[in-house]
Amino acid sequence: MPETETIVGVISDTHGLLRPEAVAALQGSDLIIHAGDVGKPEVIDTLRGVAPTFVVRGNIDKAHWAQALPMTELVAVGASWFFVLHEISQLDLDPATASFAAVVYGHSHVPSIETRDGVLFLNPGSAGPRRFKLPVTVARVVISGRRLAPEIVELKV
Repeated sequence: MPETETIVGVISDTHGLLRPEAVAALQGSDLIIHAGDVGKPEVIDTLRGVAPTFVVRGNIDKAHWAQALPMTELVAVGASWFFVLHEISQLDLDPATASFAAVVYGHSHVPSIETRDGVLFLNPGSAGPRRFKLPVTVARVVISGRRLAPEIVELKV
């Protein structure tokens, strides 16, 4: 019997701008993770219209509505656990020891996929206003059993 696939859409650093291209790239996701610097609550509302959405607070999320957002989140995806925070420098645990499959973060606006000690470290980059000459991106992780297949999706904006 073939394993079912789960698609996790990953977005960060929208800074109040949720581009239609980002929403389109996240269509088909079984769930969405927003790694902070949301900017406006409408961003979360729109993402929740696409798929169940988990969100952490970023350093710009200081308005009253954002106080309810957690600083970190642990998201179960099948048999895998994703630890989510905004700034990787605030990671204060060993994800491998904790048996996390992935650490998802944002803040730098630089998309990145790395594996350290068997743990995926994923920064989807920034899907909001362009910063410097960095690409505008989201990420997708296809999960089959315990296998994670991450990819960065550059948006044509």
